[in-house]
Parts: sequence; structure tokens; C-alpha cells
Amino acid sequence: MTKQISHITLFITLLLTLLSCTNDALNKSTSSGPTPEVNVEYNYTPEELEVIDLINEYRTSIGLNTLKTINYVSVKSEEHNNYMISNNVVSHDNFVARSEDIIKTLDVIKVSENIAYNYKTPQAAVDAWLASPKHKKNITGDYTNFGISITKNPINGRNYYTNIFVKY
Repeated sequence: MTKQISHITLFITLLLTLLSCTNDALNKSTSSGPTPEVNVEYNYTPEELEVIDLINEYRTSIGLNTLKTINYVSVKSEEHNNYMISNNVVSHDNFVARSEDIIKTLDVIKVSENIAYNYKTPQAAVDAWLASPKHKKNITGDYTNFGISITKNPINGRNYYTNIFVKY
């Protein structure tokens, strides 16, 4: 019985590790300072607004600044969710290209990303990120802004989360 519980615990740990991942920050070597946000529309869902609030509440609870959303970064997050759904993967594929695009377009100096898959609630996804040292590092990192997208796979109904952090 104890061996079976150990196997179940190991399986759950591996599953959480695989379904909630992070990517290290990509840094720009120099910056000429902040540029105005690219004017794009993004309509945040109640679930996305909840992630925004949860992350900012956590940051302020430990003495950090709140992060402001940038619609362009949320659009890039949504594009990545759509890529993962279309390719039936959970990955950071094309992170470098995504980061370089954000750096070039917004003139930010640092970009990082958290992704998650199959969490039913924003609270569950944020809790998983905070339980993971690499994800938590992004949430508590030296950032000024972020974007979020939660996209439901129309075939299986599972949620894909991409949360991109940037610093001016």
C-alpha cells in the first residue's frame, strides 16, 4: 500500500511538472527607454482578469510592485496558446522568436514566460506556478508589465495558459 501511494505521489509530481512550465528570461542588451504600447485590442475574460489580480495580489503581499497589462503581450500569449492547441503540444516552442518580437516592438529589456495546461481555475494555475521555483521566479521577478491569455481547446475543453512578463 505504501509503495502504491509513493507511485501515485511520484506520478502527480511528474504530471504537475510537465503540465506547468516556465522559460528563463530573454534579456535585451541595451534599451533606449520605454516606448508607447502598440495600440492593439484585447478583450480580457473574467478568468484572465482573475489571473492578473491573483498575481498582483501575491506580488503586493511580498512587497513588490503590481504589474500592468499590455494588450500586445496578451495577444502574443494568445497566439502561443493557439499554436499549442493547433499542434497538440504544451511547450515553449518559438519562445526566442516571441521574445525578440516583443523586445523589438515594445522596446522592453527583459521577457519571460509561464505556461500551464489543463487547470480548471485561474487560482489552480497560479497556485501551481507559485509552487514551482522557476515559475515563482517569473512571478516575483523584476518586471513592470505582463500579458495573459487563457484559451480553451474547442475539442477537449482543456485550458491553455500563457503568461508573459516584460520589463521596460
